[in-house]
Amino acid sequence: MTVRIAILGPIAWRTPPRHYGGWETVVSNLTEGLVARGYDVTLFATGDSITRAKLAWVCPRPYEEDKSLDPKVWSALHIAHCFERAHEFDLIHNHFDFLPLTYTRLVDTPVVTTIHGFSSPDILPVYQVYNDRVAYVSISDADRHPSLRYVATVYNGIDLNQFTFNPEGGETLVYLGRIHPEKGVHLAIEVARRTGHRLVIAGIVQDVDYFQHDIAPHLDGEQIRFVGPVGPRARDELLGNALATLHLVTRPERFGLSIVESLACGTPVIAMDLGSPREILTAGTGFLVKSVDEAVEAVRHVREVDRRACRRRARDFSVERMVDGYVRVYEQVLNGTWKLQEEGVREHAPAG
Repeated sequence: MTVRIAILGPIAWRTPPRHYGGWETVVSNLTEGLVARGYDVTLFATGDSITRAKLAWVCPRPYEEDKSLDPKVWSALHIAHCFERAHEFDLIHNHFDFLPLTYTRLVDTPVVTTIHGFSSPDILPVYQVYNDRVAYVSISDADRHPSLRYVATVYNGIDLNQFTFNPEGGETLVYLGRIHPEKGVHLAIEVARRTGHRLVIAGIVQDVDYFQHDIAPHLDGEQIRFVGPVGPRARDELLGNALATLHLVTRPERFGLSIVESLACGTPVIAMDLGSPREILTAGTGFLVKSVDEAVEAVRHVREVDRRACRRRARDFSVERMVDGYVRVYEQVLNGTWKLQEEGVREHAPAG
């Protein structure tokens, strides 16, 4: 019998996103991967989303792209739309953070929740209350909270077909991600200035004050350039033509999708050793650093990295590997064995 799965995705951006949207990217990759394997999947996302699954929606457009849409209003309607149809599915897979947890005791359908990081410690009590009702999946071991029970760690997966391996690269450094203090864009600028390399900054401006005070004054259109959010084609070209990607976060990273995307293009990553990067970067695919000084030194040695090794490592974070991990989670949840486990089974990408 075909398993019927509801994927409750985010609605901040379209699925898949036009440019920025990490959660939406993962949801799209998982949804399409499950459909390819014959699962009966209904994707709950924005009305303009593109999928081979059945699309269910109440929010016509992403609220980040249409500011006339109140996020709280449409989030409430979006969650309710899914759970009011819970009886139609064998399992609901929640990618919409903590609010859907409050619906889970109102339905009989089992719920899996992927925790894409904790935006604030203030939301943790919600996860704790539903610890025994919902099967939690972490996206890295580093992002687990000791008070919660997890059924697995399943790493995010990318569609390798969207990333072109470039064996040569270039001389430009790249930052790709949100423009926010915790992402360390200012540190990337410092590394570029100290090494003399050009830096291209790509992403959405999430913290306007930070951008205006800490980033914009350094933009000269030559050595330090800001190109805004980039779509798949421009992202592929940007990463592939880079010498290295800088991922100098100032708080523990939850996963770091841009790290894997960079590796897929063959481009090494220089990452601050906070959180998940040590689970992704292996010897010969980049550098884990603890300071700007170490990042500067890493840039001087980055040409020693074998770009082919980077591409090989990216294959460990493919859509297929991610789908494998979630299928095992679904099986455990549907047969009830996840509740019998002391610590759960972790779906790890191999070390090398």
